[in-house]
Amino acid sequence: MELISNKKLAYKVSIITIICNFLLMIFKFIAGILTHSIATISDAVHTGSDVLSTFVVMFGVKISNKKSDKNHEFGHERFECVAAIILSIMLCATGLSIGYVGINKIITQNYGALTIGTLALVSAVVSIVVKEAMYWYTIRAAKKINSSALCADAWHHRSDALSSVGSLVGVVGAMLGVPILDAIASIVICLFIVKASISIFVDAIRKMTDEACDEETENKIFNVIVKIDGVLKIDNLKTRKFGDKVFVEVDICANENLTLIDAHKIAENVEIETKNNFYFVKDCFVHVNPCKAKKET
Repeated sequence: MELISNKKLAYKVSIITIICNFLLMIFKFIAGILTHSIATISDAVHTGSDVLSTFVVMFGVKISNKKSDKNHEFGHERFECVAAIILSIMLCATGLSIGYVGINKIITQNYGALTIGTLALVSAVVSIVVKEAMYWYTIRAAKKINSSALCADAWHHRSDALSSVGSLVGVVGAMLGVPILDAIASIVICLFIVKASISIFVDAIRKMTDEACDEETENKIFNVIVKIDGVLKIDNLKTRKFGDKVFVEVDICANENLTLIDAHKIAENVEIETKNNFYFVKDCFVHVNPCKAKKET
């Protein structure tokens, strides 16, 4: 049920952001035509390109939520990490392109024809507000379901907001007679976007290379298992991330005089309780060791 719920939430967020991006793109395009602003029209195209990144998210979520099959017996969760890596590369490319334009303007001192006008200001402000709202809407959902792909898409929305900040600074700079402000803003925005893309890339790689959960999470899992009836102590507990899910492997001690059936029942309870208490646990593998009938405290 959790996987289905996560998929539905990711799809809901993606569809809403696609609609918002489409409407915002139309608004920017019309504003660009009315103000004869090539920059605003280019910004509209940039917004439209964000739809592509959202489709990558939807594809990654769809594949990662597929049931286990013969070729992927442990599941497909890591495909969402693949989507996150693709999106992080796209995000980095966006940031670098913005930075390149800014640096090129400073070197050539060719700042172009910056549009000055109320509609240009309104267009930039609306874009900043809408895209930043889309960022927060998407990032909350990403954190709720621990989705790297949604997190990357959220930063794509913020990159568009930051791009519009650059446009706004450019318009204000033109009004003040300081056109270099646009180029400086572009370079600063580039650094923010590239930093975010690296963080997303690293997080996705960690989830694909069997990184363990943090110590606090492992302690919480330990404390749940050790209190289960029949578990005398825990000899070893290991975790490994698998996309947005986690596999748990635990060696427990049980009374050496128990029948195989009773020992199996304890192991089964450990698996069930671990999954029930931690929604992100995909599976819990339990090994039972025999020991003296005295529970450690």
